[in-house]
Order: sequence, then C-alpha cells, then structure tokens
Amino acid sequence: MLGQPQVGSARTVTPPVFMYHSISPSTEPDPHRLRVAPARLDRHLRLLSRLGLRGVSLGELLRAQEQGRARGLVGLTFDDGYTDFLDHAVPLLERHGMTGTLYVVAGRLGGVNEWDDGPRLPIMDADQVRAVATAGHEVGSHTMTHPRLAGAEPAALAAEVGESRRVLEDVLQAEVPGFCYPYGSFDAGAADAVRAAGYDHACVTGDYDPGDRFTLPRSYVSPVDTTVHVIARMVRHRFRVRRPLPGGGSRSSG
Repeated sequence: MLGQPQVGSARTVTPPVFMYHSISPSTEPDPHRLRVAPARLDRHLRLLSRLGLRGVSLGELLRAQEQGRARGLVGLTFDDGYTDFLDHAVPLLERHGMTGTLYVVAGRLGGVNEWDDGPRLPIMDADQVRAVATAGHEVGSHTMTHPRLAGAEPAALAAEVGESRRVLEDVLQAEVPGFCYPYGSFDAGAADAVRAAGYDHACVTGDYDPGDRFTLPRSYVSPVDTTVHVIARMVRHRFRVRRPLPGGGSRSSG
C-alpha cells in the first residue's frame, strides 16, 4: 500500500470485488495485461452463476451490504472506459443477468488511453457513456487524465478528483457516487480529496489496509485467469478481510 495512509479506523467488509479493464477478442500486443477475451469473461460469469452468485455494481454491492442482503453477490468493475465494454461486456452481463461499474477517465472522452505506452485503445464518448448507464450499469470516475494520485498537490487532486465528477454528472445528468484511483495509487490526501468531492465510495487495486469505504479492495483479473483462478481469488479475499486491522482497528459491515 502506498504511503501507509491512515484513512479510516473501520474496515468496510464486502464480498469480493473483481477488477477488469478491456474486454476484447483482439490479438494485438497487451504488455500491461489489461485485455480479457469475451469468451473468458463469459466463463467467469457462468462460474458465478453456477456458484449461486450474481455480479453487481460496486454501488449496489455496498447498498446491499448495508441492508444485510449482500449474500450471493460479488462486485464487477471495469476500469478506464474503453468502448469494448459496450461492444462485448454489456451483452455478456445482460445475458447472465448481471451488472457492473465502469470507471471512466472523464478528460479523455472520445479519445484514447494516452496515459500508458501500450496499444492505443478507444475510450467512450459522452453518448456511449450514457448508453452504459441506460443499460443499467453504474458509471464512476477514474479522474480526468489517469495520473498517480499518491503525493499529488491539493490543487491537482481537486482538479483530477472533483472535476471528473462534475464532467460525468453533466454527461449523465445524474449523481456519480463512485471513484477509482488510477494504478491503485492513493494516500491519505487523495482519499480526503475523494471525500471532499462528494463521492460516496472509492476503490483501489488489491490493497486490503485500511480497506474503509474510500479504499475498498479489489481483485485484479488477468487475461489468462481461469475459473480456478477466480475461485482462488474469492477464497483469498475471504481470508484477507478477516485479518485484524493494523493497530487493532475495528471492522465494519457498512
């Protein structure tokens, strides 16, 4: 975990949350291991169904947890806002009766993933983001330009975190409650900026401490993960969230 932030004293314990990025059948180079083939996602979703589980957005998962009805649910999240989410993920999720959260880089709508050195992938425009919401999926913010937020100055945090929410709420004409830290890079200052911007929750990448409502852990899904890997990630999540917090902090189911 970056910077050892002391973000909160209570852990928010939820069922597992899975993190995907691009969903595409492309065979182009994938140096950052972000592309999961649609057929593989389909196998993952079929596995969840066979296990009696249903994938939902992170916002829905948190609401269900607060109301004591999260049993049988897992979270499904998709980072960056690639157009292939509409092309491939949305039909599969609909087929299996599931939903997810799409985290969009708001300052790159209609552009490409300029923040990394991999293949250029198209990012949704405003109309496509609205189509995702219309299909029943949650849209969350992934900053304006996808920078690392740990160590960022307050002005930069306010611009990346707050402005991205304003842009997406203007696109959707609806509240945007969720945030996702690019690269999983966060510290106490970044988490404070997320709270100050009015978000309801935020998620990271793999970290389990502090694991409060603004640093919720997720399990990365790789391009080669089989159904056995998915099961192993769920078992690992159950083990990790049962560990005592550093310093003897408490856990919370809300």
